Amino acid sequence: MLTLEKFEEASEVVSKVTLETKLIYSEYFSAQTGNKVFFKPENLQYTGAFKVRGAYYKISTLTEEEKSKGLITASAGNHAQGVAYAAKLAGIPATIVMPTITPLMKVNRTKSYGAKVVLEGDVFDEACNHAYKLAEELGLTFVHPFNDLDVAAGQGSIAMEIVKELPTVDYILVPIGGGGLCTGVSVLAKMLNPKIKIIGVEPAGANCMQESLRQGKVVDLPGVNTIADGTAVKCPGEKLFPYIQENVDEIITIEDSELIVAFLDMVENHKMIVENSGLLTVAALKHMKADNKKVVSILSGGNMDVITMASVVQHGLIQRDRIFTVSILLPDKPGELAKVSALLAKEQGNVIRLEHNQFISINRNSAVELRITLEAFGTDHKNSIMAALMADGYRPKLVKSKGTYLE
Repeated sequence: MLTLEKFEEASEVVSKVTLETKLIYSEYFSAQTGNKVFFKPENLQYTGAFKVRGAYYKISTLTEEEKSKGLITASAGNHAQGVAYAAKLAGIPATIVMPTITPLMKVNRTKSYGAKVVLEGDVFDEACNHAYKLAEELGLTFVHPFNDLDVAAGQGSIAMEIVKELPTVDYILVPIGGGGLCTGVSVLAKMLNPKIKIIGVEPAGANCMQESLRQGKVVDLPGVNTIADGTAVKCPGEKLFPYIQENVDEIITIEDSELIVAFLDMVENHKMIVENSGLLTVAALKHMKADNKKVVSILSGGNMDVITMASVVQHGLIQRDRIFTVSILLPDKPGELAKVSALLAKEQGNVIRLEHNQFISINRNSAVELRITLEAFGTDHKNSIMAALMADGYRPKLVKSKGTYLE
């Protein structure tokens, strides 16, 4: 059972190995949403995520016999590092099964803590099944990443810290994958103050908890599709589900496109790297109906590899109209390119890339296609550049990233 005494014990144990993640007030998101927004930056933990809390507390509850067998778990990345680090501190060998699509950075970080890594399956659920099989074959002690009440109690230490620092908190936004973090936070928060509203946040492409709550039972999604790999879970924990039913007030789902712009917002306004699963609660702020409330968003992790980061930044800039490509047709005669350059300079459009195709047509009055990729300040600036091109007699067309025209 999840009792207050258990949460108090877990919080005391966890405090020995975690960094203090003080709440960060966000002027930017407070202004955007009309609430007083605070972040709980678990992305700044030593392992880059909150998972070390549940992993370390779980290990502390194992018997000496269970520890002597060695540990095994499955994880999309953050629990892997949490278990590997906690096992290293306890002097216990650990094997981690991770999906084959796990970012290389998460795999290497897990290995750096001394764990053995096995890559198996396309999603977490397949990796987990393989971990169960290895646990039975090799006689290892299995530590589930979320479907375990001891693990949930360790994660609940986050709620203890939030309420101690901000006793008047009105809402806590919690990312949901399998439900371990949300269970621990929601149960303890309600114990400390029943008036606190708990909002769980899931990717729209992996909304297993929302669907389970809708049907009133744990359901297994046929598949998941989201860039939030840390919450890409097909089936929530059945041990946790009753606690979620009782303590979570609402579920919000987030599209991947919203995570992309949330990443830019966090980098530019808070100078913090937050992984896609951690960004769920940032994107959810704009979906809240509350006004002038004290809201805490839990940033669950910051383990994003550089390649993913580069892709997210590029797509985010495109979504925000801060990068766009325009195509115009020019007469095939000297000086035309200089005219366009002068116009763009006047409009403060910054040229990133230029493609000059002189053989698009045999009509010399419109024989040259000029494709210009520009940096702009945003949608209004982009529209003013397009209007200036139109006013100067050009017929600009926006170009999609795949090369097709947007009329």
